[in-house]
Amino acid sequence: MIAHLSDPHLDGSAEARDRLRLVTTYLREFSRPVDVVLVTGDLADHGAGSEYAEVAAELELDVPVLMLPGNHDISGPLRAGLTAYVESPGDGHPVHQVRDVAGARFVLLDTSVPGEDHGLLSAESLEWLSAVLAEPVTGPLFVAFHHPPNELQHPVLDQWILQSPDGFEAVLRDKPITALLAGHVHNGVSTTFAGFPLLVAPGIRSTAPLPFEPAAAARLVDLAAPPGLALHVAAPGQPLVTVYRHLTSS
Repeated sequence: MIAHLSDPHLDGSAEARDRLRLVTTYLREFSRPVDVVLVTGDLADHGAGSEYAEVAAELELDVPVLMLPGNHDISGPLRAGLTAYVESPGDGHPVHQVRDVAGARFVLLDTSVPGEDHGLLSAESLEWLSAVLAEPVTGPLFVAFHHPPNELQHPVLDQWILQSPDGFEAVLRDKPITALLAGHVHNGVSTTFAGFPLLVAPGIRSTAPLPFEPAAAARLVDLAAPPGLALHVAAPGQPLVTVYRHLTSS
């Protein structure tokens, strides 16, 4: 069972911290622990070292925690502040990882572009991914990243998704992938890409109303909407099941 979190945007404020704590408190109260917690980016809001210290403290759980960068993250401070959580060769950008947890393999991609809000995978990153996906696996295989490649029909968010996704799609095609896991758009989304389930976690810090929703006329993000997460359950011989939860303090 994977607890899939995204976009906490920790910034030292009580508002951001308390929203993440709603989620971590919920997870700590499970009658049986989840097998892994995955956070798909925008861990920090400004990429500051103090923010990554807060991320590390708030996500200190009794189960493995996997993290990857989003567009608000900065590679250097992230690597320095999250050494207990991030295993990636090198000392700069990108921060790609391969992690084997609870019988499953997680390929964690850094789709961020320094200084930009949109996502992109370079030719070098695609070559790295192709080599990783060519390795044999015996259990579930998840490919996780921040920027989804699919449009939401949202005039702002659709500018900031993964650009030039054709090469990414070509590398993924016909591989033994269980699902693709993403974040970034601050909405729980279920769709497909390259023939695989693409499951996007809700935002913890906020929700982004879609253009036809009442809140969309007033703001890009709704800071009062409850934080959410996705629970992905992979059982042998069964299709992956995803449940979305949104949490309130009352």
